[in-house]
Amino acid sequence: MKSQRPLDHTGWLLLVGIVAWAVPGGGHFLIGQRRHAYVLFAAIGLTFLMGLYIGSIGIVDPVGAKPWYLAQILTSPIVGWLGQVAEKGDFPVYGRAQDYGQIYTALAGLLNLLCILNAVYRAYSGIGETIGQEEQNAGKDR
Repeated sequence: MKSQRPLDHTGWLLLVGIVAWAVPGGGHFLIGQRRHAYVLFAAIGLTFLMGLYIGSIGIVDPVGAKPWYLAQILTSPIVGWLGQVAEKGDFPVYGRAQDYGQIYTALAGLLNLLCILNAVYRAYSGIGETIGQEEQNAGKDR
């Protein structure tokens, strides 16, 4: 295996982090951990969608609920677009539905933050390449 220069490795880590933020589980997919990526995508995506279902798109509020929005935007940059749509439209949300929806969507964002850090760490330490090869070899043996 040829050694990578630090700049090349830093670029790789940035790419893994950005892809992991753009698509939940994308960083794990990029480093070869396909099964982890599928599970993370489903878990984070369904948690966020459940929050939207409970509270409607109005819970993504970049102006009136900044702390919640900061946690929600960690899910994906698509949340920024949802915030723009919610600002332009009339999506009133009141009561417990708003609270529960914000909690679910914020937890999805915070969970994705943990997954981003995990993917970058695994890419840094080279864990993903090894596990990815094992997963690919296991699939060929079947």
